[in-house]
Amino acid sequence: MKFTKMHGIGNDYIYVNCMDGMDFDPSQTSIRLSDRHFGVGSDGMILICPSEVADFKMRMFNADGSEGKMCGNGVRCFAKYVYAKGLTDKTEITVETLGGVKTAQLTVEDGDVTSVRVNMGRPILEPALIPVRWNGDRLVNQAVAVAGGEWHITCVSMGNPHCVVFVDDVDGMDLEKTGPKFENDPLFPERVNTEFVRKIDDSTVQMRVWERGSGETWACGTGACAVAVASILCGYVTSDTVTVKLRGGDLCIEWNREENTIYMTGPATFVFEGEV
Repeated sequence: MKFTKMHGIGNDYIYVNCMDGMDFDPSQTSIRLSDRHFGVGSDGMILICPSEVADFKMRMFNADGSEGKMCGNGVRCFAKYVYAKGLTDKTEITVETLGGVKTAQLTVEDGDVTSVRVNMGRPILEPALIPVRWNGDRLVNQAVAVAGGEWHITCVSMGNPHCVVFVDDVDGMDLEKTGPKFENDPLFPERVNTEFVRKIDDSTVQMRVWERGSGETWACGTGACAVAVASILCGYVTSDTVTVKLRGGDLCIEWNREENTIYMTGPATFVFEGEV
Protein backbone atom coordinates (compact mmCIF):
# COMPACT_ATOMS: atom_id res chain seq x y z
CA MET A 1 0.00 0.00 0.00
CA LYS A 2 1.40 3.36 -1.05
CA PHE A 3 0.79 6.36 1.17
CA THR A 4 1.60 10.04 1.52
CA LYS A 5 2.22 11.75 4.82
CA MET A 6 1.00 15.36 5.07
CA HIS A 7 0.36 17.88 7.80
CA GLY A 8 -1.74 20.98 8.33
CA ILE A 9 0.27 23.11 10.79
CA GLY A 10 1.48 20.00 12.58
CA ASN A 11 -1.78 18.01 12.52
CA ASP A 12 -0.37 15.05 10.57
CA TYR A 13 -2.19 12.30 8.71
CA ILE A 14 -1.37 9.40 6.40
CA TYR A 15 -3.18 9.79 3.07
CA VAL A 16 -4.12 6.80 0.92
CA ASN A 17 -5.60 6.96 -2.59
CA CYS A 18 -8.66 4.68 -2.59
CA MET A 19 -10.25 5.99 -5.78
CA ASP A 20 -9.95 2.49 -7.32
CA GLY A 21 -11.07 0.64 -4.20
CA MET A 22 -9.71 -0.47 -0.84
CA ASP A 23 -8.44 -3.93 0.18
CA PHE A 24 -7.52 -3.29 3.81
CA ASP A 25 -9.21 -2.66 7.14
CA PRO A 26 -8.97 1.13 7.58
CA SER A 27 -9.50 1.06 11.33
CA GLN A 28 -6.79 -1.48 12.09
CA THR A 29 -4.46 0.03 9.50
CA SER A 30 -4.82 3.45 11.10
CA ILE A 31 -3.96 2.01 14.52
CA ARG A 32 -0.90 0.25 13.13
CA LEU A 33 0.48 3.06 10.98
CA SER A 34 -0.31 5.92 13.36
CA ASP A 35 1.95 4.50 16.08
CA ARG A 36 4.87 6.92 16.41
CA HIS A 37 7.29 4.23 17.61
CA PHE A 38 6.35 1.16 15.57
CA GLY A 39 4.52 2.68 12.60
CA VAL A 40 4.72 5.70 10.34
CA GLY A 41 3.54 8.07 13.07
CA SER A 42 0.49 10.30 12.70
CA ASP A 43 -2.72 11.60 14.25
CA GLY A 44 -4.59 9.17 12.01
CA MET A 45 -5.29 8.13 8.43
CA ILE A 46 -7.32 9.81 5.69
CA LEU A 47 -8.68 8.02 2.63
CA ILE A 48 -9.33 9.64 -0.76
CA CYS A 49 -12.48 7.97 -2.10
CA PRO A 50 -15.00 8.49 -4.94
CA SER A 51 -18.26 10.25 -4.12
CA GLU A 52 -21.72 10.30 -5.61
CA VAL A 53 -22.57 13.73 -4.17
CA ALA A 54 -19.27 15.67 -4.42
CA ASP A 55 -16.00 15.71 -6.33
CA PHE A 56 -14.41 13.40 -3.74
CA LYS A 57 -15.18 11.67 -0.46
CA MET A 58 -12.91 11.93 2.57
CA ARG A 59 -12.88 9.25 5.26
CA MET A 60 -10.74 9.91 8.31
CA PHE A 61 -9.69 7.53 11.05
CA ASN A 62 -8.15 8.56 14.34
CA ALA A 63 -5.02 7.01 15.80
CA ASP A 64 -7.18 4.70 17.94
CA GLY A 65 -9.02 3.37 14.89
CA SER A 66 -12.28 5.24 15.45
CA GLU A 67 -13.78 6.96 12.41
CA GLY A 68 -14.15 10.73 12.73
CA LYS A 69 -16.75 12.90 11.06
CA MET A 70 -14.53 15.76 9.91
CA CYS A 71 -11.03 17.18 10.13
CA GLY A 72 -10.39 20.77 9.10
CA ASN A 73 -6.63 20.44 8.72
CA GLY A 74 -7.18 17.11 7.01
CA VAL A 75 -9.55 18.51 4.40
CA ARG A 76 -7.04 21.24 3.49
CA CYS A 77 -4.35 18.60 2.94
CA PHE A 78 -6.90 16.46 1.10
CA ALA A 79 -7.57 19.32 -1.33
CA LYS A 80 -3.87 19.87 -1.95
CA TYR A 81 -3.33 16.12 -2.44
CA VAL A 82 -5.98 15.66 -5.15
CA TYR A 83 -4.72 18.71 -7.06
CA ALA A 84 -1.02 17.87 -6.78
CA LYS A 85 -1.60 14.21 -7.72
CA GLY A 86 -3.55 15.19 -10.83
CA LEU A 87 -6.87 13.77 -9.61
CA THR A 88 -8.44 17.13 -10.47
CA ASP A 89 -7.47 20.37 -12.18
CA LYS A 90 -10.12 22.38 -10.35
CA THR A 91 -9.10 25.10 -7.91
CA GLU A 92 -12.46 24.81 -6.16
CA ILE A 93 -13.57 21.34 -5.14
CA THR A 94 -16.31 19.75 -3.04
CA VAL A 95 -15.47 17.05 -0.50
CA GLU A 96 -18.01 14.69 1.05
CA THR A 97 -17.42 13.99 4.75
CA LEU A 98 -19.48 12.48 7.54
CA GLY A 99 -19.83 16.09 8.74
CA GLY A 100 -21.36 17.22 5.44
CA VAL A 101 -20.06 18.37 2.05
CA LYS A 102 -17.28 20.94 2.33
CA THR A 103 -16.08 23.34 -0.38
CA ALA A 104 -12.35 24.07 -0.64
CA GLN A 105 -10.80 26.93 -2.60
CA LEU A 106 -7.15 26.43 -3.55
CA THR A 107 -4.62 29.22 -3.95
CA VAL A 108 -2.14 28.00 -6.57
CA GLU A 109 1.15 29.73 -7.30
CA ASP A 110 3.51 28.35 -9.96
CA GLY A 111 1.65 25.05 -9.86
CA ASP A 112 1.91 24.68 -6.09
CA VAL A 113 -1.03 24.91 -3.67
CA THR A 114 0.13 27.50 -1.13
CA SER A 115 -3.05 27.73 0.96
CA VAL A 116 -6.59 26.39 1.11
CA ARG A 117 -9.76 28.20 2.20
CA VAL A 118 -12.50 25.86 3.32
CA ASN A 119 -16.20 26.57 3.78
CA MET A 120 -16.69 24.73 7.07
CA GLY A 121 -20.46 25.24 7.19
CA ARG A 122 -22.51 26.66 10.02
CA PRO A 123 -21.62 26.31 13.68
CA ILE A 124 -24.08 24.09 15.53
CA LEU A 125 -25.03 25.31 19.01
CA GLU A 126 -28.09 23.16 19.75
CA PRO A 127 -27.02 20.77 22.55
CA ALA A 128 -28.87 17.75 21.17
CA LEU A 129 -27.11 18.14 17.80
CA ILE A 130 -23.58 18.62 19.16
CA PRO A 131 -24.30 16.30 21.10
CA VAL A 132 -24.10 17.29 24.77
CA ARG A 133 -26.47 16.38 27.58
CA TRP A 134 -27.80 19.85 28.39
CA ASN A 135 -31.37 21.07 28.71
CA GLY A 136 -30.90 24.69 27.61
CA ASP A 137 -31.00 26.13 24.09
CA ARG A 138 -27.22 26.69 24.14
CA LEU A 139 -24.31 25.83 26.37
CA VAL A 140 -22.27 29.05 26.19
CA ASN A 141 -19.93 30.20 28.95
CA GLN A 142 -21.76 28.17 31.59
CA ALA A 143 -20.28 26.84 34.84
CA VAL A 144 -20.73 23.07 34.62
CA ALA A 145 -19.64 20.14 36.75
CA VAL A 146 -17.48 18.23 34.26
CA ALA A 147 -14.14 16.41 34.12
CA GLY A 148 -13.97 16.10 37.89
CA GLY A 149 -14.39 19.81 38.62
CA GLU A 150 -16.36 22.94 37.76
CA TRP A 151 -15.43 24.61 34.47
CA HIS A 152 -16.93 27.41 32.41
CA ILE A 153 -17.46 25.78 29.04
CA THR A 154 -18.90 26.55 25.61
CA CYS A 155 -20.00 23.71 23.35
CA VAL A 156 -20.03 23.91 19.54
CA SER A 157 -20.21 21.36 16.75
CA MET A 158 -18.41 21.91 13.45
CA GLY A 159 -19.47 18.50 12.18
CA ASN A 160 -17.86 17.00 15.29
CA PRO A 161 -18.32 17.97 18.96
CA HIS A 162 -16.13 20.54 20.70
CA CYS A 163 -15.93 21.83 24.26
CA VAL A 164 -14.13 25.18 24.57
CA VAL A 165 -12.62 26.22 27.90
CA PHE A 166 -11.04 29.65 28.48
CA VAL A 167 -8.07 29.60 30.87
CA ASP A 168 -5.38 32.04 32.03
CA ASP A 169 -2.45 29.76 31.21
CA VAL A 170 -2.71 27.50 28.18
CA ASP A 171 0.91 26.35 28.24
CA GLY A 172 0.66 25.27 31.86
CA MET A 173 -2.31 22.94 31.29
CA ASP A 174 -1.67 19.26 31.99
CA LEU A 175 -3.56 17.96 28.97
CA GLU A 176 -2.48 14.36 29.50
CA LYS A 177 -4.40 14.45 32.78
CA THR A 178 -7.27 16.82 32.01
CA GLY A 179 -7.97 15.98 28.36
CA PRO A 180 -9.15 12.37 28.86
CA LYS A 181 -11.46 13.47 31.68
CA PHE A 182 -13.26 15.84 29.31
CA GLU A 183 -13.19 13.40 26.40
CA ASN A 184 -14.89 10.63 28.36
CA ASP A 185 -17.20 12.62 30.63
CA PRO A 186 -20.86 11.43 30.60
CA LEU A 187 -21.88 14.95 29.56
CA PHE A 188 -20.70 14.03 26.05
CA PRO A 189 -22.44 10.91 24.68
CA GLU A 190 -20.11 10.66 21.66
CA ARG A 191 -17.00 11.85 23.54
CA VAL A 192 -15.65 15.32 22.76
CA ASN A 193 -12.70 17.35 21.50
CA THR A 194 -11.60 19.88 24.11
CA GLU A 195 -9.88 23.20 23.40
CA PHE A 196 -8.14 25.20 26.13
CA VAL A 197 -7.94 28.85 25.09
CA ARG A 198 -6.27 32.09 26.16
CA LYS A 199 -7.11 35.52 24.79
CA ILE A 200 -4.14 37.43 23.35
CA ASP A 201 -5.93 40.49 21.95
CA ASP A 202 -9.29 41.48 20.46
CA SER A 203 -8.77 39.35 17.34
CA THR A 204 -6.24 36.73 18.44
CA VAL A 205 -6.38 33.71 20.75
CA GLN A 206 -4.05 30.85 21.64
CA MET A 207 -5.28 27.27 21.96
CA ARG A 208 -4.22 23.74 22.76
CA VAL A 209 -6.43 20.81 21.88
CA TRP A 210 -7.15 17.33 23.17
CA GLU A 211 -8.77 15.36 20.33
CA ARG A 212 -10.99 12.39 21.02
CA GLY A 213 -9.27 9.27 19.79
CA SER A 214 -5.89 10.93 19.22
CA GLY A 215 -4.88 12.82 22.38
CA GLU A 216 -3.14 16.18 22.14
CA THR A 217 -2.46 17.22 18.56
CA TRP A 218 -0.52 20.21 17.32
CA ALA A 219 -3.54 21.58 15.50
CA CYS A 220 -7.25 21.00 14.94
CA GLY A 221 -9.06 22.86 12.18
CA THR A 222 -12.61 22.22 13.34
CA GLY A 223 -11.42 23.00 16.86
CA ALA A 224 -10.03 26.35 15.73
CA CYS A 225 -13.42 27.12 14.13
CA ALA A 226 -15.23 26.20 17.35
CA VAL A 227 -12.80 28.36 19.33
CA ALA A 228 -13.41 31.36 17.07
CA VAL A 229 -17.19 30.98 17.51
CA ALA A 230 -16.86 30.60 21.29
CA SER A 231 -14.48 33.57 21.52
CA ILE A 232 -16.98 35.78 19.71
CA LEU A 233 -20.03 34.53 21.63
CA CYS A 234 -18.30 34.94 24.98
CA GLY A 235 -16.98 38.41 24.13
CA TYR A 236 -13.29 37.54 24.29
CA VAL A 237 -12.75 38.98 20.80
CA THR A 238 -14.49 41.81 18.98
CA SER A 239 -13.65 40.81 15.40
CA ASP A 240 -15.54 38.29 13.27
CA THR A 241 -12.16 37.26 11.81
CA VAL A 242 -10.02 35.55 14.42
CA THR A 243 -6.40 34.42 14.29
CA VAL A 244 -6.09 31.17 16.23
CA LYS A 245 -2.56 30.31 17.32
CA LEU A 246 -2.01 26.58 17.70
CA ARG A 247 1.13 24.62 18.59
CA GLY A 248 1.82 23.94 14.90
CA GLY A 249 1.01 27.39 13.51
CA ASP A 250 -1.78 29.88 12.85
CA LEU A 251 -5.20 29.56 11.24
CA CYS A 252 -7.42 32.40 10.05
CA ILE A 253 -11.08 31.78 10.94
CA GLU A 254 -13.88 34.02 9.63
CA TRP A 255 -17.48 33.85 10.84
CA ASN A 256 -19.70 35.36 8.14
CA ARG A 257 -22.70 36.30 10.26
CA GLU A 258 -25.01 37.02 7.30
CA GLU A 259 -24.47 33.53 5.91
CA ASN A 260 -23.90 32.01 9.37
CA THR A 261 -20.94 30.25 7.77
CA ILE A 262 -17.40 29.60 9.00
CA TYR A 263 -14.42 29.91 6.66
CA MET A 264 -11.00 28.52 7.55
CA THR A 265 -7.78 29.45 5.74
CA GLY A 266 -4.40 27.86 6.28
CA PRO A 267 -1.51 25.93 4.71
CA ALA A 268 -1.11 22.25 3.81
CA THR A 269 2.27 20.53 3.55
CA PHE A 270 3.65 17.33 2.02
CA VAL A 271 6.08 15.48 4.32
CA PHE A 272 7.06 12.30 2.46
CA GLU A 273 5.86 9.37 0.36
CA GLY A 274 6.11 5.73 1.43
CA GLU A 275 5.00 2.17 0.86
CA VAL A 276 4.03 -0.42 3.43
